[in-house]
Amino acid sequence: LSVPPEIPQEDGRPKWDNKFQYILSCIGFAVGLGNVWRFPYLCQIHGGGAFLIPYFIALLFEGIPLLHLELALGQCLRKGSIGAWNTISPYLGGVGTSASWMVSVLVSLYYNTILTWVMWYFINSFQEPLPWSVCPLNENRTGLNEECYRSTAVNYFWYRKTLNITPDVTESGTLQWWLILCLATCWAIVYLCTIRGIETTGKAIYVTAIFPYLVLTIFLIHGLTLPGATDGLTYLFTPKLSTLKNPRVWLDAATQIFFSLSLAFGGLIAFSSYNPPKNDCEKDAVTVAVVNSMTSLYASIPVFSVLGFKATTGYWDCLDRNIISIINEFDLPEESIMRQNYTAWVSFLNSSYPEKIAGLKLKSCDLQEFLDQSVSGTGLAFIIFTQAIILMPGSQAWAILFFIMLFSLGLSSMFGVIEGVFTPLLELQIISKSIPKELLSGKV
Repeated sequence: LSVPPEIPQEDGRPKWDNKFQYILSCIGFAVGLGNVWRFPYLCQIHGGGAFLIPYFIALLFEGIPLLHLELALGQCLRKGSIGAWNTISPYLGGVGTSASWMVSVLVSLYYNTILTWVMWYFINSFQEPLPWSVCPLNENRTGLNEECYRSTAVNYFWYRKTLNITPDVTESGTLQWWLILCLATCWAIVYLCTIRGIETTGKAIYVTAIFPYLVLTIFLIHGLTLPGATDGLTYLFTPKLSTLKNPRVWLDAATQIFFSLSLAFGGLIAFSSYNPPKNDCEKDAVTVAVVNSMTSLYASIPVFSVLGFKATTGYWDCLDRNIISIINEFDLPEESIMRQNYTAWVSFLNSSYPEKIAGLKLKSCDLQEFLDQSVSGTGLAFIIFTQAIILMPGSQAWAILFFIMLFSLGLSSMFGVIEGVFTPLLELQIISKSIPKELLSGKV
C-alpha cells in the first residue's frame, strides 16, 4: 500500500477536549450490554474460569492488534470509516460503506430497541409492588389471569405486557403504543446527546460511562451479602478444563472479543479521527482493551452473586414444598422436618414407607440444577435478573438502579455507533457543508 500524503493537523475538524474524554468515550463505546449479560453467560456454559484462557488469548492476539489498527487508521488519515478505506485504496471503499457504515446503521436500530425495553421496565419500576412480581386478575376479577398463572408473573410481563408477542412468527401483530412512545423518547435522548457530534457526546460520556461502574459496585456489595452468593461465584469461576477441547469455546471467545471491543463498527475509527496525528494510539488500544476485559470480569461477580441467590431461593422453595407435603401426609409436628435434616428424613421415610413417598411425587430438589439454568441477552436482563430482584429486600430500588445502569451502558455504546454513521456522512461530497450539524444529526 502506498503511504498517503501527510494530512494537516489543523483541518477544521473538532477535537477532543482532553485525552481522558477520548479514552472514556472509547471505553464507553466498547463496554456495553454484552459485558454484563453475554460474558458471564459464556463463562457459565464454557467451563467457568476455564473460559478465561481462550478469552485472554483472543484478546492478546486478536483484540488488541485489531483495536490498534482501527485507532491508528482513523488517527493517521483523520477520516471516518468510508473516507479512511477509500484513501487506502478505492477498491476498499466497500469495506467502509457496506461493512462499517451499514453495520453501524443496523446496530443502532437494534441497540435502540433494547434501550426502548429498558426504558419501559425503568418506568414500571416505580410501581409498588413491581408489576412483574404478581399476576394480574382475570377479566371477571374472580381469580388470576390464566395465561400468567400457567407461566410466571415475570414471563407474563415480558412476553405479554411488554412485547405482546404473537403465537407465530408469521403473524406480525399490532403496534404497541407504549413501546412506540419509549422508542421515540430514546431516539430523542440519543439526538440530544449527539446533536453536535463529539462536542456533545464528549460531555455526556462522563455520566453514561462512569455511572454503570458505580451501580455495579453497589450491586457487588449487596450481592455478596445475599444467601447463595458464594454458590454462584463458585459455579462461575470453578474451571472445567475439559471444555477447552471443544472448538466452540474458542470460537465464542474470539467472537466475544469482537462484540465487547466493538471492532469493525466504524465508531472507533470516527472517534480516533478527532485526535492529533502524534497521539500514542498503541497505548490507547492497550488501555481500552484491558479496561474493557476487566470490566467484563468485574460485572460477572455481582451478576452471579445475584443469580446464585436466585438459585438458592428456588432450591429452598422446592425443599419447603416437599417438606409441607411430607408433614401433611404423615401428620408430623410442624418444624419437625427442616431444610437441614430433609435428606435424612426422606431416606428414613423412603425405606419405611416407600409406597406413601412414591405417591407424594416429590420434586427433585438439586441446587446444581438451579445453577445450571443459564440464559443470556434479553432473557438474563428481563426474565432471570428481574425475577431475582423481586426476591431482594427493597426490590423497587434495586430495579430502578439496574435499569438505569443498563440504559447508561446502552446509551454510551449508541454514541459510538451513531458517530460511526454521522462522521462518514459529514465527509461525503453529496451533503452540502452549509447544512447545520444539528439538522444532519436530526435526520440521522
